Amino acid sequence: MFNRQTSLLIPSKALNRWLNRLLAFTLILIVSWGNFCSSATALLRQHHETPGVLRYHAQDSLKDRDGNTWQVLLFPDNTQNQKNTYYLRLVGFPGMNSFNHPQSLEILTSQGKIFTATDAYAQSSPAPNVGQYDLTSIISQLPNKQSLKLSVPLQNNRELALKIPQAVLTEWQLLTQEIE
Repeated sequence: MFNRQTSLLIPSKALNRWLNRLLAFTLILIVSWGNFCSSATALLRQHHETPGVLRYHAQDSLKDRDGNTWQVLLFPDNTQNQKNTYYLRLVGFPGMNSFNHPQSLEILTSQGKIFTATDAYAQSSPAPNVGQYDLTSIISQLPNKQSLKLSVPLQNNRELALKIPQAVLTEWQLLTQEIE
């Protein structure tokens, strides 16, 4: 009787081992797939500026090196002339950070190339936690296969340092292609 029960358990144990290995392999495959596949999600938002006028912009929420969250918006503006002007607006949490206007935005590529964008709010800002920079002359020169680092002085001898990931740059490129 004991031999018969043992012989029935062995195939069951072998089957359990095989199923456990299959499950482990499947889990490893799923986790690896997420690591090896690059995500390229680009999200353009639209809003009605006025009745009948639809505008597009790229908007992302990013954390600076201190862990503070910033809204990063790239949008075109063609209200001043026929050619689009591209602005990058940075919005921090009210009361946490204040921009030191007028200060240029410094953009550093991963190859070490430095671009500067002028402060669009040099004269007046809608709020101390809002900065806006004119990227029109440099937007086409920004790399799209890498990340960028943005830096701009804040009040109280602080500096905003934001890393702009490749996915956000893909959004920016898509926005400029859609608008042009």
